[in-house]
Amino acid sequence: MPRTSERGGPRTRARILEVSNRMFIEHGYDAVTVSDVAREAGVSSVTVFNHFPRKEDLFLDRAAEAADLLRSAIRDREPAVDALKSLRDLCFRLADDRHPLSGLADGSAPFFRTIADSPALVAHARTLAAELHQILAEELENDAAFEGDATLLAAFFLAGYSTVLAETARHRIAGTAPRTVRKTHRARLERLFAALDAGG
Repeated sequence: MPRTSERGGPRTRARILEVSNRMFIEHGYDAVTVSDVAREAGVSSVTVFNHFPRKEDLFLDRAAEAADLLRSAIRDREPAVDALKSLRDLCFRLADDRHPLSGLADGSAPFFRTIADSPALVAHARTLAAELHQILAEELENDAAFEGDATLLAAFFLAGYSTVLAETARHRIAGTAPRTVRKTHRARLERLFAALDAGG
């Protein structure tokens, strides 16, 4: 296979992602190496690592986007909007858009199944959640309008959202009707934020 340009920037990154996701879903994450992905994508392993520092980043590639969304929810909210409401609005907006970070994107069952079948991906997902907790806690701590316990709110929010997402993933893997999954997801979000609000 002829090599694609290794200096293609976003196009090369997108190609690597497309190839790696397909291979991981078809063969299982643990059965595919970075060299396998590089060969199929027509690039070198060095190029793969230039775009994705860790193999896990080839499949769980939305950590930076999630971090940016959390930062924006705190930094860019209107003065009259408290932090918890802004986080709530973010979660429901992701659900309405069926964003991949909501777990409601069409065709997400194979993605979740691949994660569930790989201890390495499960462990990395937990690491990413811990990193997001630290990011959110720092944003809240540095926010002059927030008067609560930044570390606790960040912990409760991330743990709660992770639980909602895990349940949504479980239903997607089980083949539950999409409409039911969406309804259940939103109901769980309502319960999550009711609990967070009551605890504040």
